[in-house]
Amino acid sequence: KEECSMFHVRNIILVEGALAVALSVVFSALRLWTMPQGGSITLEMLPIFLFALRRGGKAGCAAGAVSGVMQLITGGYIVHPAQALLDYPLAFGVLGVTGFFKNRPLWLGITLGGVLRFFCHVLSGVVFFGSFAPEGTNVWMYSAVYNGSFMAPTLVVCGVLAYLIWPRLRRVGAEG
Repeated sequence: KEECSMFHVRNIILVEGALAVALSVVFSALRLWTMPQGGSITLEMLPIFLFALRRGGKAGCAAGAVSGVMQLITGGYIVHPAQALLDYPLAFGVLGVTGFFKNRPLWLGITLGGVLRFFCHVLSGVVFFGSFAPEGTNVWMYSAVYNGSFMAPTLVVCGVLAYLIWPRLRRVGAEG
């Protein structure tokens, strides 16, 4: 009986993760603002944040990485395999870190997840897109400002929405 119950819970977590990934991919296509050289203000992080808070960091990182792979497949921009890894599965996978902080203030895990994603994009920008920086401009500063211009508003919007949604979602219960 206990084995059947564990199987049931794992299936529920798998279905919730798949729904979070699907919502994340759909939300990535609904752009509130698009930058000229890539990057957008979207709600794509919200489902991953909420899933990670509900099911924990390990499941959240897995769902985030799958979301990144799906976004790469459905319209990602690739200049190098390492850049694809940094900008998609790794950048979205780190959003799941939020779940390791679910018993802390909500903003802490969400902020950490968003900042880690930002660092993935900044590193990718420095290594693979530094040529876009105006001559004489520090590539780290250029990448940080460019990526921050869409990541900061995205994080704020997703953080506020998570703050509004999470108390209601938590009441549903994490066990089913």
